[in-house]
Amino acid sequence: MQKLQDIDIRVEAPVDRLVQHGNAVPVLHEILHALRRLGETEESTTIDLRSIPFGPGDEELLLDVLGRGEVAVKLETLGVSEIYETAFAGVWIVDHRNTEGERIALQIEITRVPEILFTQVADLTDSISRLENRLRTPDGVASLSNPMNGRRRDG
Repeated sequence: MQKLQDIDIRVEAPVDRLVQHGNAVPVLHEILHALRRLGETEESTTIDLRSIPFGPGDEELLLDVLGRGEVAVKLETLGVSEIYETAFAGVWIVDHRNTEGERIALQIEITRVPEILFTQVADLTDSISRLENRLRTPDGVASLSNPMNGRRRDG
């Protein structure tokens, strides 16, 4: 017969209670300093949240405090990336996921516009060439109603 003292007991905290390990507040201070630098010198800052040892509840608290602003972008390239401005202008969340939906990067960018949203030089050159080609032929102008017509979906 088993004795009472031989029974393993484990106490669990309620699921709805977030435990704070203290890493959200220092990140918020770093964001504040980065916003000041951006305002004074135009210097952008990137904070890699995956490199910070968050405990349970820290990431949720940080994202909750930052909130969501009015601008959001969804990119679909080798997985889905969600970029959104927080409730604080100039503070952006950049969340990259692979094709299986697994998070591969989570960053905070303190900048006017996140780097990933800038048009790449190669894409700009390609757009100039494609538009010039369409304008050279009568059929090309008619096909302008569909900007993706003739454009490769893979790059």
